[in-house]
Amino acid sequence: MASSTVGDFVWDRLSQWGVRRIFGYPGDGINGLLGALDRAGDRFEFVQVRHEEMAAFMATAHAKFTGELGVCLATSGPGASHLLTGLYDARMDHMPVLAIVGQQARTALGSHYQQELDLNAMFKDVAGEFTATATVPAQVRHLIDRAVRIALGRRRVTALIFPNDLQEMEMEAPPRAHGSVFSGVGWSPPLVLPFAADLQRAAEVLNAGRKVAILVGAGARTATDQVIAVADRLGAGAAKALLGKQVLPDDLPWVTGSIGLLGTEPSYKLMAECDTLLMLGSGFPYSEFLPKEGSARGVQIDLDPGMLSIRYPMEVPLEGDVKASLGALLPLLEQKTDTGWRDDIAQWNKDWDAKLHERAMAPASPVNPQRVFTELSSRLPDRVILTSDSGSCANWYARDVKMRRGMLGSLSGGLASMGAAVPYAIAAKFAHPDRPVVAMVGDGAMQMSNMAELITVAKYWQRWIDPRWIVVVLNNQDLNQVTWEQRVMEGNPKFEATQNIPDVPYHAFARLIGLEGILVDDPEQLGDAWDRAFAATRPVVLEVKTDPEVPPLPPHITLKQAKNFASTLMKGDPEQGSMIASTARQVLGHLFSGRS
Repeated sequence: MASSTVGDFVWDRLSQWGVRRIFGYPGDGINGLLGALDRAGDRFEFVQVRHEEMAAFMATAHAKFTGELGVCLATSGPGASHLLTGLYDARMDHMPVLAIVGQQARTALGSHYQQELDLNAMFKDVAGEFTATATVPAQVRHLIDRAVRIALGRRRVTALIFPNDLQEMEMEAPPRAHGSVFSGVGWSPPLVLPFAADLQRAAEVLNAGRKVAILVGAGARTATDQVIAVADRLGAGAAKALLGKQVLPDDLPWVTGSIGLLGTEPSYKLMAECDTLLMLGSGFPYSEFLPKEGSARGVQIDLDPGMLSIRYPMEVPLEGDVKASLGALLPLLEQKTDTGWRDDIAQWNKDWDAKLHERAMAPASPVNPQRVFTELSSRLPDRVILTSDSGSCANWYARDVKMRRGMLGSLSGGLASMGAAVPYAIAAKFAHPDRPVVAMVGDGAMQMSNMAELITVAKYWQRWIDPRWIVVVLNNQDLNQVTWEQRVMEGNPKFEATQNIPDVPYHAFARLIGLEGILVDDPEQLGDAWDRAFAATRPVVLEVKTDPEVPPLPPHITLKQAKNFASTLMKGDPEQGSMIASTARQVLGHLFSGRS
């Protein structure tokens, strides 16, 4: 066997599986693996992060932006535990990620040794499909093969634990004896299609619909042409779950944009008025934004049977690959000739775009955050990759950034974790160094974890063919999304002790570490600032001083939410004056405008 140590074999085997990039941070619990990784030479690119959580986020993003296995590496004890949040991001969004971690020597296990954690128990939930600790060299081969194949085949997180003394041992092939197994490398995705009779049942439901609405998610990311063909055949409108934002270009007049709390009014109306729902590759969680139960017939296609008919009671729930299933379904669909439904949708979109523009251009102190994104949208270069953090910035990303064909975009979806945008953007740039990348982040997430990862950008950016890597930071000194949730959902004033955060010169920090820093505190500077950022010859931090009192309004404000907001005003909010001036009119006027 060519591999001399267990550590050498680990990397040899992963190389055979096609792994080429590892995100991680060193520690003595993985010294044997690190020495072997050094000996592996240029077969791998090791990306040294500033924190293991960021390594797991990067592995998740690598999987999202390439379709490949994402791999992260951490030492024993705290290094391993730091991975968990990023790994849960992968688990919630059904991404194939392998975590490789160290452990204390086998002779010390069970002794309450330093940095000895029960890693099998710790990873049991997040990597429940497959977690294993290697105990002898002859076991390592099949553990790697199973971990990779399960991660890819089931789109799950898996974890492998290597005691540090085992990593340095001489590698041994499994003996030809009872109790040994002989595994192999390789996996090909299957073609998963519903039976013809079930496709026919789905076609009958869809053909009977007069007002068909489609909802696409990340599971439809490779099926853009098929979704468009089916929508055109059915005369349908289409909304996008946030993880499916890249599936359909927004310049199609029947595409209503995002759905849900961060969604658009046209998407809300699309679901409220449709008589038939076709849901494709989406686990969109908020059932209140889907048709009222019983008001629409439903067809759903998803590769994961656990996601079928869980958000809306579907008449025909089909397990299958979205792209292949739509290809098989299309010949069974009748061409709709009545354009009335699509005409209505196009008018909703036109009215909504005018409303978005009006809101974005409304005066604010100092800069309206919505305008940051409208100014960006028209300037986005072809093939750009977009990442967004959680928080109020995700509202503007969802509504105001228009996707074109060839663009990619993602964020922490099911987990909705803060702190994912910058590591996502770093992983995107490593995966596609020739493509421009833009990350959209609030100041809370920057302070939580993302500022440190700018150091990672400073370390590596000169390797990238295209230097265009931009992070825009909304500096409003407020944990803004939660502040508005307190006001509108709970009817409570802003709680300054939890919501106010320090003012940090993010642009100056960027300059300090060798990146470009741009500061904007005047809305009229925004267009020029974006132009400068895209023309820069090194990565850019664009800091914008934004107004925290511009509300990230949901597409539909309920009477209860309006009452809660009115209660906030009566109780007395710390920002009462500016709220009444710039916010109350929008919130209450939205309710009583007759459009909700």
